Amino acid sequence: MVKRLFLIVGSAALLLTGCSTENQSNPQVLIDNLPAGIKLVEQHSAKSDGEVSIPFSKYQLDNGLTVVLHEDHSDPLVHVDVTYHVGSAREEVGKSGFAHFFEHMMFQGSKNVEDDEHFKIITEAGGSMNGSTNSDRTNYYETVPANQLEKVLWLESDRMGFLLDTVTQEKFEIQRETVKNERGQSYDNQPYGLRSERNGETLYPVGHPYSWSTIGYVEDLDRVTVEDLKAFFKRWYGPNNAVLTIGGDIDKNKTLAWVKKYFGSIPKGPTVDAPEKLAVTLESDRYVTIEDQVYLPLIQLTYPTVYVRHPDEAPLDVLSDILGGGKTSLFYKNLVKDNHAVQAMVSHPCRELSCEFQLIALANPAKSTKLSDLQRRIEESLLEFESRGVSADDLARTKASIESSTIFGLQSVSGKVSTLAANETFDGKPDLVQYDLNRYNDVTAEDVMRVYRKYIKGKAKVVLSIVPAGQTELVAKAQNFELPERDLTTTTVNQKVKAPVIVDDFDRSIMPKAGPNPTVKVPEYQRTHFENGIEMLTHSTDETPTVTLLLSLEGGPLLDPIEKAGLASFTAEMMNESTTTMSNEQMANELALLGSQISFNAGGRYTQIRVNSLVHNLDKTLALLKTKLFNPAFLQEDFNRIKQSLGQQMQQQLKNPSVLAARATDTLLYGQNNRISLPDSGNLTTLNNIELEDVKAFYQQYYSPSMANLVIVGDIDQKQISQDIQFLIDWQGKSYQIPEYQPFPKHKEAKIYLVDKPGAAQSVVRIVELALPYDPSGQQFKSKLMNYPLGGMFNSRINLNLREDKGYTYGASSRFVGGKTLGRFQASADVKQENTGDSIKEFLTEIQQFSQTGMTESELLSMRSAYTQADALSYETPSSKANFLNHLLTYDLEREYREKQGEIIKNISLEELNELARTLLDINRMQVIVVADAQKVKPQLTELAREIVEINVSE
Repeated sequence: MVKRLFLIVGSAALLLTGCSTENQSNPQVLIDNLPAGIKLVEQHSAKSDGEVSIPFSKYQLDNGLTVVLHEDHSDPLVHVDVTYHVGSAREEVGKSGFAHFFEHMMFQGSKNVEDDEHFKIITEAGGSMNGSTNSDRTNYYETVPANQLEKVLWLESDRMGFLLDTVTQEKFEIQRETVKNERGQSYDNQPYGLRSERNGETLYPVGHPYSWSTIGYVEDLDRVTVEDLKAFFKRWYGPNNAVLTIGGDIDKNKTLAWVKKYFGSIPKGPTVDAPEKLAVTLESDRYVTIEDQVYLPLIQLTYPTVYVRHPDEAPLDVLSDILGGGKTSLFYKNLVKDNHAVQAMVSHPCRELSCEFQLIALANPAKSTKLSDLQRRIEESLLEFESRGVSADDLARTKASIESSTIFGLQSVSGKVSTLAANETFDGKPDLVQYDLNRYNDVTAEDVMRVYRKYIKGKAKVVLSIVPAGQTELVAKAQNFELPERDLTTTTVNQKVKAPVIVDDFDRSIMPKAGPNPTVKVPEYQRTHFENGIEMLTHSTDETPTVTLLLSLEGGPLLDPIEKAGLASFTAEMMNESTTTMSNEQMANELALLGSQISFNAGGRYTQIRVNSLVHNLDKTLALLKTKLFNPAFLQEDFNRIKQSLGQQMQQQLKNPSVLAARATDTLLYGQNNRISLPDSGNLTTLNNIELEDVKAFYQQYYSPSMANLVIVGDIDQKQISQDIQFLIDWQGKSYQIPEYQPFPKHKEAKIYLVDKPGAAQSVVRIVELALPYDPSGQQFKSKLMNYPLGGMFNSRINLNLREDKGYTYGASSRFVGGKTLGRFQASADVKQENTGDSIKEFLTEIQQFSQTGMTESELLSMRSAYTQADALSYETPSSKANFLNHLLTYDLEREYREKQGEIIKNISLEELNELARTLLDINRMQVIVVADAQKVKPQLTELAREIVEINVSE
């Protein structure tokens, strides 16, 4: 698929206008009004000539900190992003993982912020927060109600200027264990989890900044000292290597005053030069192999190309879209449609120093047992492309997709801020949206063929084969490249790294107070009931010229006969295929030319049809929806291909420990006789029972408006939209009933259910019990309030214990889940294998203690603060508004239900919540599920005084 840096932008309708980069006509006036020590660098405003832009003001402090401000008063929230131009590419050989490590350390407290208080403060403010690290940059970000901005700036400045003295040996060791757990969970214990790391090790020369992964090597973190980490921070995390970007409902003058107050005294760090972009070349093909816990073999061909925003990046992206972008691509035609591959894609991911042209196929063993066959078909597809060239439709599809994706991205403040921050960090120009649109629109067929010949045709590449353990006969070619041994002769920092001396004229130890809570408006909507049974909610918003439509048919997988579980899901898959008037590829081409999306899926309690369209293409998109909904072809060839592909995907899913844990949970809670005990897509046995006639019958019986909900959000006219969807209003269909559940199992004892996953690198732990279904104001809603300090936030008792104190896991939580008719309590974590038994003990101890003693008064106040202020973030984008309206229809609620919940949060007593804890949290009713290497963890489990039952959920 085409990769586009600029698609994460977000904006309001006023941004679909001109973009000019210029100083104000009288910049001296603005400069005179600025706080001392801040200068205006650039004022970027919008014009009305149809271009797309993100208006901003750019400033610089005397210490080198770049500040970018963007005003958007459409919602009472702000998003703050601090991006440091340091990622794993700035690390030294033998000292990998430092940048990612500091992503963790930056949340562990600073001089004036206690350990783990950053999470607590932002959560209680009703906000969200996180950080991310890649090879080229690290960023930290928060979205909060607008009245909390000063508090966020205080927090971010404290960890920029006052972190070093709080980086202790103890914290270092705890977060080192957390990083190891993250690597185990996201890399070592995941099928294909080492693909990117091994590809980088093979593609790049020794010592190249991209030759190791962002998370780094565990042995590097084991070897270095806390002073090595501090030295890395002091080198790269100065204000002159950072961009502070703030967007949303801000007062620019007040914001700048706060920026100067909190960041102005932090001294400049060492000078940072731009990294050198060195072209990567290979003299010959390099074949490498990974034996993994997988079912489906995978092949990846990687060609080195250019670097981000190189003149050839855009045509290479277009080439990748033509080759592997969806159902119109050559890869789909030659690999997926004929069942040689379950999935196939082409992408061109780009980074600051280098890009990679990647061709990937996941083999279908029923057709292509050897990856050498897939490689041959991939190379034949390249020759076919070379022969047929680039069509007008190829370019039109790509450009329409770019336009649509960009405009759909113009919806959130966080998206705009992230885009401004990234562009400033790497190019010194915050708003490059129109520039990027132009460079893609300027790509010609000749450009695409030129870059194909220059970078792909006959060029050396890395060919990575991932095969099931012990089946190396399936590889594309025997490995001919051995990874060089890592040179670990690194120097260690032996002297104490001193923190900079910072002098302020105020007391940083005092956290700023928040301003008055902003007024949050629940979206207005119109409600219409049609005679055919459809209930419709519509909301008009002109923030972007887009429309989102969501049609939900109640029942979904619940309507499946248990022996044919997966029928609803299979039918939805078939609805995404050919119609009686258009082939699969023709339909995909028409949608791509419009930049629109129509998708059918079935999961949980519903079959859902989702439509995304630009306003000016809505009529044509709805015409295609009408064709897909009422004229499915249900071709035998489509059925056969999907059935075979689904079967192979199911086999692969059984290699995923999280999937096995989910299956075990549903089986234990709901029993073998209920449809809901099986996955939405069914299992291999039930899939084999489904025939094409079953799909046709399901469509005829259950694709009906009689139990349908319809939500439409976007730049719509209420009267016009009713005319546009007349085909849905006229739709007639049969009524139907959703079957009742069979009785659920009654567990007389609390046991441990062990699912054996030989070779698992970690253990998946779940503690489960049936609980109440959803209700907006009763016991189930209150149970979520009660669970908040136990396991419902980062600073919960469970997570602080298992992650921050013990270092057993990357993250642990608990929650009460409530659907329309079912509910459950679930506590879960992926834990270190050697601490599986200890982790379960800690889980049960925390739950039992909370049940007995309940939450504290301070925890109650924290919960109230978090839940009360979070509404400011609830309705920002059209998507969030659509989800809110769909929630109203699903549970037959009025918009005032949020106000009632607010009253409950405000007035509920500690006694009532603690009584709920005593009633609902009984570890003697809870079942423990463990997915792990049974041979290695069983001795630990025998010490828990519970019967151990080994179960198989793979059939």
